[in-house]
Amino acid sequence: MTTSCTRDFDAYLRVNRALPWEWIAALRRLTGNNDFQCQAEFPQSELGSLSSLCVDEGRFIHFCARQSFRLQNDSMSTFSLILVTNRKPDSAMPGEGRWDLGSVMTIAPGKSLDLLIDTGSRVILVQPELRAPELTAPVECSEDISRMVGDYLSRARFFRNHEDAVIATGTLIRDLCRVMEGGQAPEPAPEMDRRLLRVIARIEEEGRWDFNLGELATYSGVSERNLYYLMKRETGLTPYRMYQRQRLLRVRRRLVDCQCDLPHISWYAADEGFSHLGRFAALYRQHFGELPSETVQWRRLPGTKPGEAAQTLSVY
Repeated sequence: MTTSCTRDFDAYLRVNRALPWEWIAALRRLTGNNDFQCQAEFPQSELGSLSSLCVDEGRFIHFCARQSFRLQNDSMSTFSLILVTNRKPDSAMPGEGRWDLGSVMTIAPGKSLDLLIDTGSRVILVQPELRAPELTAPVECSEDISRMVGDYLSRARFFRNHEDAVIATGTLIRDLCRVMEGGQAPEPAPEMDRRLLRVIARIEEEGRWDFNLGELATYSGVSERNLYYLMKRETGLTPYRMYQRQRLLRVRRRLVDCQCDLPHISWYAADEGFSHLGRFAALYRQHFGELPSETVQWRRLPGTKPGEAAQTLSVY
């Protein structure tokens, strides 16, 4: 997994560096449950990020905490699987760092949630849509669940497009339900080649860099041909397609962060080398399942202004 908590699932980033009332409004919208309450330690400071993808099989929600807060719900409307994890800094190499298991819990419909989240934690909320697993205390399969979600998030960095993301997310939710009911977990994902990890880190970290396959090959220590097929085999993306996806992700992050009345979508796209706005918008929708103009709407949701959320927030 990456060194950045949010980067794994940035393709579906909804709010970033969000204030508490912005964050809780987005969570309510994504889950369809207005009973969520948030008690922030610092109500006027950033709470964190929130990413989500909804598919036929259910919802996958990912958020990172920039401060400690309590998340509560008196009556959960649907079965929920929750993972709380903390970074274990055992490696500086992107893709190799692991996350401590932390806690894995399930909440049945109608039951309450009271979750204290520490600064720097990330939380995964999975809500199956079609049916609730019979098992509601998956102690025996916690390790499998944590590993499956970790493998999914590692793969999420390399989704080829929105369709690929939808298929992978649906598969994960079905697999999680099966494991919680006593079924066998999928095989762990294989470790990625270290040479490839170095190239991926270069593409992800260097925003102001013009694509050059020969330069990447030299950097990785393999030939251009071998690098091309190595990345294609292990990620499903060619080096250029990954470079292109990173440019799109940087635009998305800027759109999510945008708080101006008229977001300058064309400016952000041009900054990343997309000169034709129509082609950029089509490519953006192919990768993220929505138009750039839809991405900027999350900070304009009802309840995202301090006065509209006064009853939602309190200090410890």
